[in-house]
Formats: sequence, structure tokens, C-alpha cells
Amino acid sequence: MNDRSTAPRADAPKRTIFGTDGIRGTANHHPMTPEFALRLGRAITYVAARGKTRHARVLIGKDTRLSGYMLETAIAAGVCAMGGHVMLTGPIPTPAIAQLTASMRADAGIVISASHNPFEDNGIKIFGPDGFKLPDDEEAAIEALLEGNQLDLAGVMGEKIGDAVRVDDARGRYVVFAKSTFPARLTLDGVRVVVDAAHGAAYKAAIDVFEELGAEVIPLGISPDGTNINAGVGALHPELMAKEVVDTNAAFGIALDGDADRVIVADERGNIVDGDAIMAMCGSRLHKQGKLPHGTLVATVMSNLGLERAMKSIGGAVVRTAVGDRYVVEAMRKGGFTFGGEQSGHLIFLDHATTGDGIVAALQVAAMMMEERRPLSELAKGAIERVPQVLQNAAFKLRLPLDAMAAMRVEVERFERELGERGRVLVRWSGTEAKLRVMVEGEDEARIKTMAQAILEAAKRDIAAAES
Repeated sequence: MNDRSTAPRADAPKRTIFGTDGIRGTANHHPMTPEFALRLGRAITYVAARGKTRHARVLIGKDTRLSGYMLETAIAAGVCAMGGHVMLTGPIPTPAIAQLTASMRADAGIVISASHNPFEDNGIKIFGPDGFKLPDDEEAAIEALLEGNQLDLAGVMGEKIGDAVRVDDARGRYVVFAKSTFPARLTLDGVRVVVDAAHGAAYKAAIDVFEELGAEVIPLGISPDGTNINAGVGALHPELMAKEVVDTNAAFGIALDGDADRVIVADERGNIVDGDAIMAMCGSRLHKQGKLPHGTLVATVMSNLGLERAMKSIGGAVVRTAVGDRYVVEAMRKGGFTFGGEQSGHLIFLDHATTGDGIVAALQVAAMMMEERRPLSELAKGAIERVPQVLQNAAFKLRLPLDAMAAMRVEVERFERELGERGRVLVRWSGTEAKLRVMVEGEDEARIKTMAQAILEAAKRDIAAAES
């Protein structure tokens, strides 16, 4: 049931507020309230200032959600209350904050975004001074501060109270960085590209990057109003982008999510090319060029079995991790790997970025097309032969440990025996939503659908028994 993946350490500190990708929830409901955000700002600044003789420098960015104003102001107030210096970027992609935190030598970077979630939700992600997401133990340390009284005793007064400034050129700095990841010898002059920014954080930056590289951009999802982020557009709904590619005779299209840390691509025929296909394409090419350390890429347990088979066929390999691009990055750094990602479109080119970056990933695909002078449909064809995969979810109020769900375990073990080496079963609780996720892979699609349904029904019985 754990699919032999690299999971978070068994001895990792327990966290109750942080999930797999920061903190998330409904805006103005705990923990996404201004009161909590202010205290979190204090805690982050307290940790960031340790060992320093100057005030902590904290970079704060956000996506386009209406609630971003509320949380941005509250977090900034918390930072100032601890004597920190706030640098506000306004709406900007999550990977931009990661990159700018390191390049501007900030002590911490904070992103206010719920990524692909609807506008009613919001979230908070934290980056360390190196541009990488905080490890579990540092998040646990922040949680301990939130629960204790240490922060209440550590505030500053008078001239020691912090201040805030706006970084007016933040987007421009990121655009320059993103363009630098595209080979200088190449150009996108005259290439028509559909760019769907999901009415999110990249609604200006994504367009700037591609236009400045010479592309003719057909823009979608670039009119945020505070409530339309991810609504029928972007990486969750790439069909709009794919249709526009065909209708405008574009060379390819990209669909970003709300904070632009992931991307879904469509070829010139409107066929969707997801994260697994991109990893197979790029991983194979990097391996053949001798640029894939240890011949290995890193993916999560959700990536299709076909990805492993594709890499094995060229003498490569796949290391699997728990779900979450932070765990992909941790495994990459630990193993000395430089490329990995998720099926959902989080793609990490560690030679360029410290986290998933949808724009940078799209540029690497575009560079491959330009260098090989082949359309994306040809590059993607045969890159991966997918094993049928079914994913089903169910929401529950009670979140039981998987090991305590006896009826479900029986079903999982039965189906694992039936599938053998020809398929996989994965059951996990979502790290960002109150949902149980069941994924089954196998050669018979009808049969694996039945398996997934049977597992969820068993889970419902376990939950019902625990509630009675």
C-alpha cells in the first residue's frame, strides 16, 4: 500500500497545521484567518532572526485571490511586530518567490496561495534563505512557537519595530531569471504559443517571458478579478487551452495553475501532455546526453507505471517519493539527482530552480522542440506507454490512520495479490484536502475501476464503524 516509495521520515516531527504543501484552508476560517496569519508572521520572523545581529528580511508574495490582501497585511504586521523588514512583491508565481528569496538574500520567503484550489481557499508556503521549502522539522518548530507563549514575550517596541517596502521590480527580476533558463543560442521568434495563466499569479509574468523570447502569444486566463482564479481555466482545465491551440494553429500551448508552480502542455494537435509524459521526454533526452545523474529521475507514487518502464527501456531508473514536490526535491538533493516531478505538472529542473516552476518547465520543452526541430506531437509520441490508471476520491469527516482501517486493508491486499507486478494500488489521505485518495493501475481498466470502488466502500465501512 505504500508502493515502496520514499516517504517522509518515520521519526519526522509531527505537524498538525502544515500539510504536504504548507498551510491551507478556507479563507477567514482557521487557520486562514488574519489573527493566525499575524501570529505565523511573528513565528517565521522569530525563527529567521535566530543567530543574526540584524533584523530579519522577509519576502512576501501572493496570487490573485481576494483574500490575499487580508492575509498579506496580517503576515506583514506579524513580521514588523518582531522587528523584521518586509518586502512585498504583489501577485507573483510561487517559484519566483523561491528564486528571489535566494537572489535577494532574504531570510525567508512567504507565498500566500492555495495553488490549484478554488478562490474561497487560501494557503501559506514558506521558503528558507536558500530558496528551498522548509523541511518538516523547521515547520514543526514554527508550530511549537505558535502554540507556546515565547512569541508573546519576544516582540519589540519603539524604533526596533520593523517596516515594509514594495519590490516594484520583482516581476521583472523573475522574468529575467526565467528567460535565462532558455538556451541563449535559441529563439522563439515567430512561434505561436497559447499561454493560459489561470487568472492567477503568472497572469503578467508568463506572457512577458514568452513574448520577450520572441513568441507570438495567444493569452488566456489573464484577467483576474479576485474570484476567478482556476475557474474553468489553467492546469485543472487544460481543454480550453488545447482547443485554442488547434483553433489558432499554434505550435503548442501551456496551462499553468493558480501559483504557476506546475504546468500542463498541449501539442499542436491539441493532445494533452501531462507531467509524466514531460518527464519521460525530458528524462530520456537528458539521459542520452549524459546529463541525467545516475541515469535516474525522481517521481512520486502517483506517476504512471509506464514512466518506470520508459526509463528502464533506455537503461534509466525512477526513484519514487511520497506525494508533494517538496519530497521530490528532498530526494533529488539527497541522491544527487537533478530532474524530477509529479504527474500533475510540478516539474523540477534542479539545475535551474529549487521548486516546481511551470514557466521554466515549459521553456525546457520549447527548447527541446527548437533544438530537434520537431513538433511536440512527434516528441511525445511513444515517450510513454501508459498503464491504465484510475483515481477515485471520497471526503470523510473522520481521518483514521490507514493501518487502523481493517476492512480497507483486506481489500487492498487482495487486489495487490491479483495485480502482482502488472499493476499497483495506492491509498493515501490528501495532504491538502479532507479526502481519501485511491489509485489503482492495471491492464484491465474496467477491473481496476471496480477495485478502486471496492476499496472506497470498505473505507466507508471502517469510518462508519469508528464513528458509531
